[in-house]
Amino acid sequence: MKPFIYDITGIDLLQAFLNIKHLPYSLLLDSSDRKHPNSRYSFVMCKPIETIEANDGKITVTNWEQRLSFDGQPFAVLQSRIKAWVSKAQNVPNLPPFQGGAAGLFSYDLGRYIEDLPNTAKDKSIVPDMAVGIYDQVLAHDHLLKKSYVLTHAHNEEEAVKKRNHFIDLITNDVTLEGYRPCTLDWESNFTHEQYINTVQKIIDYIHDGDIFQANLSQRFDTQTPVNFDPFIHYLHMREVNPSPFSTYMNLGNVKISSASPERFITMRGNNVETSPIKGTRPRVDDIIEDRSNKEDLLSNEKDMAENTMIVDLMRNDLSKVCDPGSIDVKDLCKLESFAKVHHLVSNITAKLSYNKTAIDLLRACFPGGSITGAPKIRAMEIIEELEGIRRNAYCGSIGYIGFDDTMDTNILIRTLIYEDKNVSLSVGGGIVADSIPSAEYQETLDKAEAIFRSFKQGNSIYKDAV
Repeated sequence: MKPFIYDITGIDLLQAFLNIKHLPYSLLLDSSDRKHPNSRYSFVMCKPIETIEANDGKITVTNWEQRLSFDGQPFAVLQSRIKAWVSKAQNVPNLPPFQGGAAGLFSYDLGRYIEDLPNTAKDKSIVPDMAVGIYDQVLAHDHLLKKSYVLTHAHNEEEAVKKRNHFIDLITNDVTLEGYRPCTLDWESNFTHEQYINTVQKIIDYIHDGDIFQANLSQRFDTQTPVNFDPFIHYLHMREVNPSPFSTYMNLGNVKISSASPERFITMRGNNVETSPIKGTRPRVDDIIEDRSNKEDLLSNEKDMAENTMIVDLMRNDLSKVCDPGSIDVKDLCKLESFAKVHHLVSNITAKLSYNKTAIDLLRACFPGGSITGAPKIRAMEIIEELEGIRRNAYCGSIGYIGFDDTMDTNILIRTLIYEDKNVSLSVGGGIVADSIPSAEYQETLDKAEAIFRSFKQGNSIYKDAV
């Protein structure tokens, strides 16, 4: 197959997705924070020509011809399936970077296929370890140029026109949008206040014993949604009150993932690689003087700076497995970035991928992201398994795309709601280091969760135009 381009400027991406949100494997990659420099492109897709799912060591590949289940390594299978559809990838220049290929979910627990980890935390989730579609059509929007395109992969122009027309019919139905109706939910954590503080202290003890330098500890909140609750309508509201450059919504049938993530995991164009770990958080407030004080405190805090620097070193090490020696460079160290509800310290690391490696090699080498594990990574993951008590599943994994041409962009799934039938969960955490104050770490998790908790209680009439 090869790409065919159709200019469809003027379409509303969110309205387009509203028409297909009910379809399994419908996926919205939504740069909802228009002020952020990484918010240039958004993508809508549905009806993949093939799906690849991994769960508990079993791989299932499904397309219109067959459904095969077998034991295997998810990253290797995904690499082979991408190559099976397009023998010589071609991307059209000066258009949005994702023009077709693989896109979907890489759960945190996909790391179990890479490292030998203990199996002690409860697994009460139906979320797959990996759920990726091969999409031959994408609706792409360039927010800077305010232009939209349908990008279709087909064998010839006649086939492309037929496929494109069917896709446009799907996304241009006139579905009525209802405003979000507020609801009060009773969230229940897997930790009490005292338990979380004691668990932070256990990590500090591990650090003093020399096991690790840092570990990320999270708590999980669960609740039940009311009758007729629509997760996507809530997502439209959440993206308004908490816009983020790496927002996403994915429908996997009885699992739906709704995320307002501010964090990029890995992006690659050509052989140019960049990763942007976040460590260090302060809340944003309306009072200008207090807000400035929060920013200054974050930039001058030795604990936050050390925490971020440790993860930078970890990511440099992960990149060195597949990137050219000497090409790895810390472009920005502990730079302040402000989002709708919080201020963060963000570092940017660049590298050049080795000539014989692929985007999937890169993703596997760095997965899961060091900013949500700790350092050293494997020992930190073992401690997370021991202390958190519940498998993370999608939380702290990634959603993103890997194009037919190996272009890649992925997020870190934080600020993320995971719907499993009527249950919805939200996990929040932070990095623990030797001088962490347990009570402050607990409060940081609440600061991160508060905007999303509040979004359920607040009503809203209509979303903002995607353009």
